[in-house]
Amino acid sequence: MNRKIINTFLFLIIPFTLPAQEEDSLDAQRLSKMVNLSEVLVRSGLNVTRFIEQVKNDTTFYKAFRNLHIVGYNAWNDIRIRDKKGKIKASLQSKTKQVRNNGCRTMEVLDQNTTGNFYGDDSSYNYYTAELYAGLFFTKGTICNENNIVKGIDFNPKGTSGIEKKKQQLKMLFFNPGKKIPGIPFIGDKIGIFDPDKAQYYDFLVDYGDYEGQSCYIFSVKVKNDLRGGERNKIVIDSMITWFNVKTMEVMARNYDMSYNAGVYDFDVHVEVQMTKFKNYLVPKILRYIGNWDVVFKKRERGFFTATLFDFTD
Repeated sequence: MNRKIINTFLFLIIPFTLPAQEEDSLDAQRLSKMVNLSEVLVRSGLNVTRFIEQVKNDTTFYKAFRNLHIVGYNAWNDIRIRDKKGKIKASLQSKTKQVRNNGCRTMEVLDQNTTGNFYGDDSSYNYYTAELYAGLFFTKGTICNENNIVKGIDFNPKGTSGIEKKKQQLKMLFFNPGKKIPGIPFIGDKIGIFDPDKAQYYDFLVDYGDYEGQSCYIFSVKVKNDLRGGERNKIVIDSMITWFNVKTMEVMARNYDMSYNAGVYDFDVHVEVQMTKFKNYLVPKILRYIGNWDVVFKKRERGFFTATLFDFTD
């Protein structure tokens, strides 16, 4: 398995072309019959089919990360790699500042400390977990002419190849967990939790709750407790919990767990994302990742990181 495929699986922390509207609506109707509602929502008369359609077609999660391209912010960066005994063998802690000026963004390193063999002799990253983090939050040089538009963006990797195909698969994994992902060996068709043949392996629940003082729908997807080994091998996502703002249906927070053993590779990944509002922008404020994965002919990597974003500016 080549390095680019390995990188794709490292990014298992989060859309493909949406199906035709009629088919999408039919799937939502089928899935709505499998969804349980808390008592308070049963009394509220929530339109479950419409809710599921909104969940499946959500773009607010992706747009929140696109918003990071058009605002300035500070970040505390904490990346750690553990050995098999749980001890830290390499790490990076730093404070960075993204600056927006004249339609361009740059990054300043305000403070940094590393331990172990975090960097190679050529200053490259020795660990894929670090490459993952850098791809999300570190900026090299000056980047200009970006926007936060998500409408009309197609993440379908069909017709692409090489690194571009892997980038599309990465975006599909990160920004729409639960959708099918074509082209990833062994697991691409096992991620679609909203497909009828995969939905049967999950319990779906919609509840009503609170997120930082805002009323939210809490949508939970969890593997059925009585799932047997053979059935368990047909799925990748173990659980996903999302907090949707009741008024706007924006994703305010999301936690998910994914795991799989394909023989030539295995992974176990946990991700937590918390959002906040800066003026009219929904933006991530905390991203936590814990990953344990192994690829044949490569050493097992146990990495985790936390990104804490604050002091947003125009």
